[in-house]
Amino acid sequence: MGISVQDVSKQFGSFQALDQVSLDIKSGSLVALLGPSGSGKSTLLRLIAGLEMPDSGKIWLTGEDATHRGVQERNIGFVFQHYALFKHLSVRKNIAFGLEIRKASARHVKTRVDELLELVQLTGLGDRYPSQLSGGQRQRVALARALAVEPQVLLLDEPFGALDAKVRKDLRAWLRQLHDEVHVTTVFVTHDQEEAMEVSDELVVMNKGKVEQIGTPANIYDHPATAFVMSFIGPVNVLPSSSNIFQNNGFDSAHPEMFLRPQDVVIDTSPNGNTVEARVSRLIHLGWEVQAELSLDDGQVVTAHLTRDRFDELRLVPEQRVYIKPKDAKSFPLYYSI
Repeated sequence: MGISVQDVSKQFGSFQALDQVSLDIKSGSLVALLGPSGSGKSTLLRLIAGLEMPDSGKIWLTGEDATHRGVQERNIGFVFQHYALFKHLSVRKNIAFGLEIRKASARHVKTRVDELLELVQLTGLGDRYPSQLSGGQRQRVALARALAVEPQVLLLDEPFGALDAKVRKDLRAWLRQLHDEVHVTTVFVTHDQEEAMEVSDELVVMNKGKVEQIGTPANIYDHPATAFVMSFIGPVNVLPSSSNIFQNNGFDSAHPEMFLRPQDVVIDTSPNGNTVEARVSRLIHLGWEVQAELSLDDGQVVTAHLTRDRFDELRLVPEQRVYIKPKDAKSFPLYYSI
């Protein structure tokens, strides 16, 4: 087992940051801690790193109790959102820093730094300074520095949060490829659902200091355990369970709300079975798909996602009357909040 967190709690003053959190992270896996601000994900990462100590519970690293070990005893690489590079040191010196602190031989330092420069695709840039690099390149230097000491665990706290969308997208693919090459147990914090689902083997969805659900991206998206998970992972319509769109199609629920994914809204231009009439209030073209905002007669608004082919087939226009029904919908017993 790579990392095991057992009934860990942490409080800051009157704020309960973590409340009896437990999870196991397999050795060599890439796991995302996903949740809104204040959910406890960064606190959990800092506890694993040894930057904070839990009030109760235990943390095991590679089969050993590391709960009360200091940072330097845990053999962990940590990458922050804002790089934390030494501005006065070259790229090469930044990467070599941890090795030199450990008094590695000059030959080993040079060999290891050369390997890492190639691994993070920065060969030839070793003599530059951080100010001479792009944001994406600086983040790769930070990752190389964390990997230099060959950590057992790599922790990343919102690693791409300070970068623009295009660079973030490129670095996601690069991080996944890097992980597949080095196989270091990796945990990264993000509030970006798309980023977490694209990169990770497994998601840990957190809310208000607790773990809501753990699973693969596909399993969590298709089979959310709670209303919060369904509302946080991917777009969703939240409608009264008494709405005709559900009542006409046999979706009975004892709970007040139903959750309907936009891609599960079926649209026709004429009545078909148990469809409900709606008006196209807005069309948003997103390149690979079209988002339609549909107003029901009771004032509820339903968002639907259509492929370009289906949109072209329907030939939808604003203010058009259409007929819709749900392909699938879910309800949950517990109140949710983000």
